[in-house]
Amino acid sequence: METFIIFLISFLSLGSIDQANEQPVQETTTYYFVRHAEKDESDPKNKDPKLSAEGQKRVQEWIEIFKDVQFDLILSTNYERTRTTASGIAASQEKEVQFYDPRKLYDQDFQKKTEGQTVLVVGHSNTNPSFVNMILGSEKHQALDEKEYGSLFKVMISPTGEKTSEVEYHNN
Repeated sequence: METFIIFLISFLSLGSIDQANEQPVQETTTYYFVRHAEKDESDPKNKDPKLSAEGQKRVQEWIEIFKDVQFDLILSTNYERTRTTASGIAASQEKEVQFYDPRKLYDQDFQKKTEGQTVLVVGHSNTNPSFVNMILGSEKHQALDEKEYGSLFKVMISPTGEKTSEVEYHNN
């Protein structure tokens, strides 16, 4: 009986060593970048305009485009036009919008927070391409034309660190 108990304890110990050595399954990190929807340009002095009627329609289009994508995080800069764009998409997925600082693109905190996640980033014509370029480690994309609102950048980082990107244009 004593031999059996020693064998059982040894066997169980080996099992927990094996479990301790198991690595967690790493997931692909996927980022979707969209620019805020069309802004109201009726007051050129307004630095934080709301969305125009066209912008409100664009938000509905993004909701439809993303209906089969389940986001873990939805991030936005803290401007009316980006918040409103992000909020519409977030509400459709029962998520909350979190803010990011466009001056701290892809820093270590951001990378750690988003690793293995599917993330929507709502930004601007100049920040989205810069953000994508920082992730890719190359100057692949230029700033968007001020009238371009339908661009969708998608960046994927595999568990091995391989980075790929694609761009789609969803213009009316």
